[in-house]
Amino acid sequence: MAGPWAALPSSLAAELRKEQRSTAAEVIRQIRLHVPEFSRPLDGKFGYGIQRGVETALAEFADLVEGGAAPDGDRREDRWRVYWVLGRGEFAEGRSLDALQAAYRLGARVAWRRYARAARRAGMGADQVVLLAEAVFAHIDEISAVSVRGYAEAQADKAGALGRRRHHLLGRIVSGAAPSALEQAAVAAGWTLPETVACVALGPPAERDRTHRRLPPAVLADLDGPDPYLLVPDPATAFGDLAFTGALDVRGAVVGPTVPLAMAADSLRWARTLLARLVRPAGIVRCEEHLPDLLLLGDQPLVRLFTERRLRPLDDLTPKQATRLATTLLVWLRSHRGSAPEVADQLALHPQTVRQRLRRIEELFGSALDDPDARFELEVALRFRLLGSPGGALPPRRPGML
Repeated sequence: MAGPWAALPSSLAAELRKEQRSTAAEVIRQIRLHVPEFSRPLDGKFGYGIQRGVETALAEFADLVEGGAAPDGDRREDRWRVYWVLGRGEFAEGRSLDALQAAYRLGARVAWRRYARAARRAGMGADQVVLLAEAVFAHIDEISAVSVRGYAEAQADKAGALGRRRHHLLGRIVSGAAPSALEQAAVAAGWTLPETVACVALGPPAERDRTHRRLPPAVLADLDGPDPYLLVPDPATAFGDLAFTGALDVRGAVVGPTVPLAMAADSLRWARTLLARLVRPAGIVRCEEHLPDLLLLGDQPLVRLFTERRLRPLDDLTPKQATRLATTLLVWLRSHRGSAPEVADQLALHPQTVRQRLRRIEELFGSALDDPDARFELEVALRFRLLGSPGGALPPRRPGML
C-alpha cells in the first residue's frame, strides 16, 4: 500500500536532497542537545550508527517522494537493517527504547521544518504542505517500528535461555521442591527468593492481550499452559505497578492470598478454585476478599446439595427473577435484616423496588427468615449460588455489612 508520500510531487525530491546534508547535521545537533542519552561524543560504533541512521532516513524519504513507493528487495532490506541495528544497540546499551523514540520524534520535527521551507520554495500549496507533514511522520513511524522489532529480537535472544531457567524454577516452586533445590534453581535463573508471594490464576487471553508485555521483571509466568498463571514476589510492591494491574484487569485474573514462599502451591490452588467458579471472570478478583467463599468451595458437592435444598423456594422463578431476589436477600441478611431504604442504598435501587422484593422473599421463605440458624444457612447457600452467577460476583460489601 502506497504511503502519503505517493501524493506528493516527485519534483520535490530534488529540493529535499539539496537540504539533506545540512538537515542531517541539524538533526544530529538537536538530538545531542535534547536527548541526554545521545549527548556523548559521536565516536566508534555509537557515532557511526547515529550518523548512518539519520542519513539513511533522510535519503530514503527523498527516494519515497521521488518514486511514490518504497523500494523493493535488497535495497529496502539494507536500509531497514540500519534501523533494526539501532534498536538492538539500545538493548545492548541497557536502555529502554524511550531515548531512541525521543530522538526519532525530535529528528522528524527538525526535518519537517526544513522540508516545509523547501516545499514553499517549490511553490507547493498549503494542502500539499500538510500532506508533506503526514508523510514525514508516517515515515518515522515505519522506522520506529523496525527499531522496535530489532530491540524485541535482541531481548528475546537474551531472554530465551533465562526464560527457560525461570520457567523451570516456577515449576519447582509450585511443586513444593526442597529449599536447597529452590536456592540452586534461583541462582541459575538470576532470581532472588522472596519471603512472600501470591499466585495469580489468569482468565482467557483478551483481544490484543498484553499480559506478557506488562509483567514486572521479577514475576514468574506460565502463559502457554492450559491453566496459565503467575507467581508474584513481594505482592504489595508488585501490585502497585499500574501497567501490570491494568493488563490483569483487562484479561481477568484471580489473585491468590499472599503467603510464605513454601505455600505458593496453596495460593495457586485457591486462586484456581475461585477462578473455576466464576462464570465470566472480569477484572481482578482477590482471594483475600473471598476467604469465606473459598471455604464454601472446599467441598463443592456437599455445599451444592445444601444450597439446592435451602434455596428450593426460588426454583419456580425465572433465572433473572431468582438472581434478583437472591441478591436482595443476601444483602438484607448481611446488613442485619436492614430496612428497605438501607438495602436499597446497598443495591443502588429505589426503596419501593426493594420493598416489593422483600415482600416476595417473605412469601417464599416464610418463618425461615425469623430463625437464626436458618438465616445462617440461607446466607451460606446464597453466597455459594451467587459466586457462580453470571458476572461472577457477589453483591459489594458496604460499611456496616459483615
